[in-house]
Amino acid sequence: MEGFAEEVSFTVSRGKKFRDRTAGEKAALIQNKSDVSKGPYTHAHKCMSCRMSEGDSVGDSVHGKPSVVYRFFTRLGQIYQSWLDKSTPYTAVRWVVTLGLSFIYMIRVYLLQGWYIVTYALGIYHLNLFIAFLSPKVDPSLMEDSDDGPSLPTKQNEEFRPFIRRLPEFKFWHAATKGILVAMVCTFFEAFNVPVFWPILVMYFIMLFCITMKRQIKHMIKYRYIPFTHGKRRYKGKEDVGKTFAS
Repeated sequence: MEGFAEEVSFTVSRGKKFRDRTAGEKAALIQNKSDVSKGPYTHAHKCMSCRMSEGDSVGDSVHGKPSVVYRFFTRLGQIYQSWLDKSTPYTAVRWVVTLGLSFIYMIRVYLLQGWYIVTYALGIYHLNLFIAFLSPKVDPSLMEDSDDGPSLPTKQNEEFRPFIRRLPEFKFWHAATKGILVAMVCTFFEAFNVPVFWPILVMYFIMLFCITMKRQIKHMIKYRYIPFTHGKRRYKGKEDVGKTFAS
């Protein structure tokens, strides 16, 4: 009983002392108790979060930076695209270069006496590109029963509409040139030198070319379009030939 009375008196005295404190001291005491009650977990959690944030920043600086190889190929692609953009207005020069590469490739194949299957594949690829170059972007056979989208003019007095190709000229030239370069690289590898009787390939390519062009010409005649645009026709008004009378 005496121990219980002492404990009660001690608690009461602590309560009086707490009531006698100012409001600022009470708030500071409560904050200290809350910090102590949280224990070392809070401090460890704060340190861990700080380290994680520092680690994230370090990781971003290490992993977020592009590699040297990536930057090299990105820069190389930018230079290549820049040269393509500069060559766009020089249509004749571009095609002369492509024909020159074709001539060099044919001489190489003739001297090596091989890689005929690669040459045949290159010819088929160029034929497909040429057909896409001659074809309209919107097939007229699909637009017969529909009024949506642009159509080709079929009469002389209709509104002028430029011919829009399925494969534009620049993309045609770019793809054809890349095909020649790839075929020339293939001639340096013996694995692509498949033995074949080349006159059969030549005859088959000529037959395929004639059949494909015949079908394309029939398509042009049926829907009455020419795969070339000569510019919008200009009409001139009648000249005033009337005589003026002096008053």
